[in-house]
Amino acid sequence: MLIDEKKCVACGNCVPICPMGAIHIDPVKRRATVNQDECVECYTCYRGMSKEHLNPVMVRTIRKIGGLLRWRFDPEPDVCPTDALTEPELSWPRVVRRAFSDPVVPHESTGVHGRGTEEVKTNDVTNRVGPGDAGFTIEFGRPTVGVRFWQIQEMTRELAKMDLTFEKRNPVTSLMSDTRSGDIREDILNEKILSAIVEFKTSIRNVPGILRKVREVANRLDTVVAIGAAARCDENGDNDLEEILHQEEFRFVRGKTNLGLGRASNAVATTQEAASVM
Repeated sequence: MLIDEKKCVACGNCVPICPMGAIHIDPVKRRATVNQDECVECYTCYRGMSKEHLNPVMVRTIRKIGGLLRWRFDPEPDVCPTDALTEPELSWPRVVRRAFSDPVVPHESTGVHGRGTEEVKTNDVTNRVGPGDAGFTIEFGRPTVGVRFWQIQEMTRELAKMDLTFEKRNPVTSLMSDTRSGDIREDILNEKILSAIVEFKTSIRNVPGILRKVREVANRLDTVVAIGAAARCDENGDNDLEEILHQEEFRFVRGKTNLGLGRASNAVATTQEAASVM
């Protein structure tokens, strides 16, 4: 995101709007400034503020006179009074930031909004997580923290050494230069984004090793890492995954349960439930 210095009146309304803390008032220029390295192009400031079109010179003059007279002239807190926020023309690799940070922009690789796929929500139709399988999502980053792709690569490289398959339709997978090694394209490694999700599937017997590896790598990453896991349930609504999570001392809640109401699109029987835990 850019801020037009000719229009900005340093009201500071855009500063608390930024979820990454990337905007500040330059004390020398007396203008709002965007830290381009920390900005993830989420467009929260651009869409989240109302825009007025007051004359910048007039606003600055009134604010200056008001300061001398000890009264204030400030716009409403959710308004950019002079429409100073400017939408930039993004090119590669910076455009990747917006794809993973702006929820209204669809990923080119998937054609859908969001950082991942539909996961277990449509498992009764897709059968991605079958009997004896465990599906995983590893989520990186959060507002105010974010994540860089080199940090995600630290995890994908270690995971690639294990017996698993990365989900092809996942946006992060589409940016891997080699799924066998877990390497991500070198030209985007330093790009910072709000958050991302890595998805993969493995056998239920590999779950303990996966959990230990994720915990090991997460402990050396300076970002937030959260695990989501999914497995088929038996006729009683139980599955082996939850017991493994308990044994590995992972605290979790049962976040989603797919009741299997979809129409199966393959020959494999899909009458069992699929449940995910976080």
